[in-house]
Amino acid sequence: MNAILPKRTFFSASAGLRLCRLVVSLAVLAIAGCAPLLPSRTSLPVEVRPSPNFNERRPNFVILHHTSNDTAARALGTLTDAARAVSAHYLISRDGRIYYLVDELARAWHAGESYWGGNSDLNSASIGIELDNNGDEPFADDQIAALLALLADLKQRYGIPTANFLGHGDVAPGRKVDPSRWFPWERLAGQGFGLWCAPGVFPAPPDQDDATLLATFGYDVSDYFAAVGAFKRRFTPDDLSRQLTEHDRALLQCLVSKKQER
Repeated sequence: MNAILPKRTFFSASAGLRLCRLVVSLAVLAIAGCAPLLPSRTSLPVEVRPSPNFNERRPNFVILHHTSNDTAARALGTLTDAARAVSAHYLISRDGRIYYLVDELARAWHAGESYWGGNSDLNSASIGIELDNNGDEPFADDQIAALLALLADLKQRYGIPTANFLGHGDVAPGRKVDPSRWFPWERLAGQGFGLWCAPGVFPAPPDQDDATLLATFGYDVSDYFAAVGAFKRRFTPDDLSRQLTEHDRALLQCLVSKKQER
């Protein structure tokens, strides 16, 4: 018997070219697979060609709040109620428990109408942290310890500048006062979260008006007295008048100088 030989297959030049094109096409599709599908935003006809060359926007500020509630459960109810249309990325209870509510890279609704140093939409550039506190009480030690740990984590991962740890009252003077005069800003600044100056470091500037100093530091001075109130609530909480003293001016000059150094 004659041995049955396997049938030989021959490719024409055109078939080989088609195969080559198929391999290349599959490789292109594999690379394109690294790019996620784009969500539809516009109603105009577009040709979708996803690019893998991007990264997510990173937050550059942290805005601190107090909840004005007596329990974390009530605050959670508010922050997760679709009808209330308010949220934050984190809530820290009095006992130090940390609740994660909104993706850090998503825009939570916590700052509202806001301004700091030329930025008029802090929601789009910040992480919001709510502290379980009614506004008329000192902040619990366990809560502040948890906050410091969370701030250290955020600062390390996103490279948030020291000067960009702010209170809601800083970015919305006249409208918000949180976190309250009880908040330990000096303690936070000692850990690298926010600026602080010891008294008497700088003389008061003789030729710069108060509004200019406040604006240079970052405050919205369209309502001057609200800006003064926000500054004093944070840096001189034992004097809540609406006038800057010589001590306040020297302190403000020191803070401006520290901010400009960074």
